Amino acid sequence: MIFIILLLLFLTPCVSGTFVVNVTQTSYQAEENQDITLEWTFSTRRETSLRSISTICQMFTDGRSYFLFHLHQGVESPESQDPQFAGRVQWDKDVLREGRLTLHVSRLRTNDSGFYVCDILVQSEGSNSRRCWLNVTAAEFKPEGTTESQQPKSGRNYWISIAVAAAAAAAAVMGIIATKVCFTKFTHKKRDDHSGIQPARSSEKKPTRTNTTPLSFAPLGLVLKCCFSQSKDRTNYINEVKQPLHSTEKQPVTSNVMQLQ
Repeated sequence: MIFIILLLLFLTPCVSGTFVVNVTQTSYQAEENQDITLEWTFSTRRETSLRSISTICQMFTDGRSYFLFHLHQGVESPESQDPQFAGRVQWDKDVLREGRLTLHVSRLRTNDSGFYVCDILVQSEGSNSRRCWLNVTAAEFKPEGTTESQQPKSGRNYWISIAVAAAAAAAAVMGIIATKVCFTKFTHKKRDDHSGIQPARSSEKKPTRTNTTPLSFAPLGLVLKCCFSQSKDRTNYINEVKQPLHSTEKQPVTSNVMQLQ
């Protein structure tokens, strides 16, 4: 059955040069366990019915071929599908009449990598084929609970940082307000002190200036008088002491001179 369909696809007596089949992408990149959509486009007429369309899609890898999808005269044939793709391939009927063949492959595996070829046949129009490349890489191993444990930590760290920033801002504002209040109080207090102390000092100094003038000269005169009298008495005493000394010293000198004569 499949052999007959392939012969019909490649040996259909029609002008195949006017029937064009293309791929939306020449290559696809996906990761294991992801889903992907492969798409082919072909030229068609508005009055083309679904029963006039037949297609066979295969995957080629390592010299082997696997049947991915088989549609005969608008009817899917799941029995011809390879077990590797069983239950993992879906197609869209609505867009097929518009000239678009879309295959949705789910739960990709690493052994799904390879060339995907679709041969499309439209009765009374022709047939053609195109291929694309799909590369499926292994998924990175992520231990369970790692992302769950990291998310709460990151959330807690975020709110903690916000709280710390808010507390720092509040402390800075309170410090500025307290400094301003203290400076204002200190300025007012200093002004009050200057306004109350200066008149008191001026009033206290006025009587001292008037009373010190007559009292200051009397003790000074007494002191000078006492000093003068004491110096005079001392001078007289010294003169009295010196006179006997001079008289006693001169007598022997005169007597000796007279004897020599």
